[in-house]
Amino acid sequence: MKNKIRELRKKKNISQAELSKSVGVSRQTINAIENDKYDPTLSLAFKLAKQFDVTVDELFS
Repeated sequence: MKNKIRELRKKKNISQAELSKSVGVSRQTINAIENDKYDPTLSLAFKLAKQFDVTVDELFS
């Protein structure tokens, strides 16, 4: 599943560690999601979308 997490994270100038802390997962999880190696749970997808003020559909395609 393609996503825009890395792009949005860089626009907000936050690190993987900062993002992971704010949504309650490990930095490695964020890295795996950004590299399309892990599909987040629905609840995590909603947390990530909220963090970037976008819809889940906008975040993942």
